[in-house]
Amino acid sequence: MRGPRRLVVLALLVGSTAASGAIGAPTDPPASRSAPSPASYDWHLPRGFPTPAVPADNPMNLAKVALGHRLFFEPRLSVTGHESCASCHDPARSFTDGKARATGALGDTLPRSAMALVNVAYNISFGWTQPGVRSLEAQMRQPLFNTHPVELGLTGHEAAVTAELAADPQYAAAFASAFPGADTPVTLDHVIQAIAAFERTLISGDSPFDRYVFQGDHTALSESAKRGMALFFSRQVGCSGCHSGFNFTGTWRDNQGDTGKPAFANNGTSTQPMRVPTLRNVALTAPYMHDGRFLTLEAVLDHYFSLGERAIHYDARLPRTALTMQQRADLIAFLTSLTDEAFVHRFEP
Repeated sequence: MRGPRRLVVLALLVGSTAASGAIGAPTDPPASRSAPSPASYDWHLPRGFPTPAVPADNPMNLAKVALGHRLFFEPRLSVTGHESCASCHDPARSFTDGKARATGALGDTLPRSAMALVNVAYNISFGWTQPGVRSLEAQMRQPLFNTHPVELGLTGHEAAVTAELAADPQYAAAFASAFPGADTPVTLDHVIQAIAAFERTLISGDSPFDRYVFQGDHTALSESAKRGMALFFSRQVGCSGCHSGFNFTGTWRDNQGDTGKPAFANNGTSTQPMRVPTLRNVALTAPYMHDGRFLTLEAVLDHYFSLGERAIHYDARLPRTALTMQQRADLIAFLTSLTDEAFVHRFEP
């Protein structure tokens, strides 16, 4: 392996090591890989991807993942009986909803857009603004039980929902298989654990970029995308300064001030620190930014490069010089190459 592709692999591995170390991912593959038990979950990971960390109190198993898959699309988990997790996280849009800001079950407009769930298993914290939310299980309580604004709106309806699921013979059997030995298999805690287990399987790693860098397919990227990749990782453009590692994302540990408090990049869109989202499948997740203010990737580039000399007032990693039309086209070609077409069709209900 020579040239730019080797440099990209090294850059991604550095980011990957930091990310996997931060979340405590194991360095050795689990013993179940070679001889999985009937109920175990066997990770089929893309080349170059570490094994996700899993909470000790919510181990993976096939029945639990299958139950979580079904519950992710279950409208009975909303106060109206019409919305589900998938209402804001549509697989066809890389688990976003195509809206500038998400909408709750009762029509409330949420303050920010629905974040993509792609490769969410590798996050060390969750949500746009809350670095203290450290697990998918903890994060899921917010859409289920938030009241200001209402998202799914289950507060006060917990008993009715669990009773309805327990009365469904198929769900009753599925919960019993997913949580063997539990005195009461159908509980909201188990609903949350099953959905979290399913979300940990939303792993995308078969884009043209992945095939080029990790699988050695030199034809996977166009020449334009290869030039765009060089720009992306260059100091001139600086995209990889924030969107780093194999997941092209940032963490709440990216930019800590002397106080140790989060001090995220000021990119000219918010006075509040915001998570740096993943760029995987970014061509499918418009509109962009935490409030959906930009409809296209071209508009996002316009924003960043229009900062120009003003970038000194924002973040040193932001670009200082404009791109030519060809460079813009190349960078868009590279960003588009992060789309994993198979991923978005893999998780239909």
